Amino acid sequence: MTLTVEEKSRRFVALHERDGTFVIPNPWDAGSARILSALGFEALATSSGAAAGVLGRTDGRISRDEAIAHARIIVEATDLPVAADLESGFGDSVDDAAATIRAAGAVGLVGGSIEDCAGPGKQIYEFDHAVRRVEAAIAAARALPFRFMFTARAENFIRGNPDLDDTIRRLKAYEQAGADVLFAPGLPDIEAVRKVCASLDRPFNFMVGIKGRSFTVADLTAAGVKRISLAGSLHRAAMTGLIDAAREVRDQGTFGYLDRSVPGPDLNKMLDG
Repeated sequence: MTLTVEEKSRRFVALHERDGTFVIPNPWDAGSARILSALGFEALATSSGAAAGVLGRTDGRISRDEAIAHARIIVEATDLPVAADLESGFGDSVDDAAATIRAAGAVGLVGGSIEDCAGPGKQIYEFDHAVRRVEAAIAAARALPFRFMFTARAENFIRGNPDLDDTIRRLKAYEQAGADVLFAPGLPDIEAVRKVCASLDRPFNFMVGIKGRSFTVADLTAAGVKRISLAGSLHRAAMTGLIDAAREVRDQGTFGYLDRSVPGPDLNKMLDG
């Protein structure tokens, strides 16, 4: 079965409208996307860090074209709806934000996020400019021939400005501008998550794996979270397995990692769908 982008869009919207919380994991290539689909997840999201890692780079060091090409591979790997981590929109202007959303829609992505910071080590955008960028991204999303779930990200807590009041102020402004989902990575504790969710009317996405911080799905659901993403944590887990296996071979001359590995036939079943 091959779903149209319109059908994927409807499924993605429905996930945000039904009761309860859902987890949206982040694959890094076609194989990991197919495995996550086989495991029963209902939607996928790209990770900017994982996308960069696939190219041998660190987060924030890929171009718009590279990010969109990476997302296309994941979109085409399964029939699941896919949203994308679109960083800052790959530029500071309102036009950059809009152009990135148009490019995302063109490859079949049915959702995506734009950050209110230019990237690692850079400043948070001034409030009014950040809102204008969200407005431009939303206008581009609404011009697509299907429903594109736009997520607006407030980056304060991971960009050196751990100000909860300003984070909520920004999220509420992005919500008023029309964002479908709100997102503030790096919130320090479950009470902060609860306060943010209580301040908003639209779905809130919580991302696990920032500085090792996480809470249970049950805790996040009780706090009001609708969607839980995993960022680059699955890619890091896979790379951890690679490093551990390679070190065992290099340092001990043994192959015990084989006993801990998924059997090839089982993996092939997942890949074959």
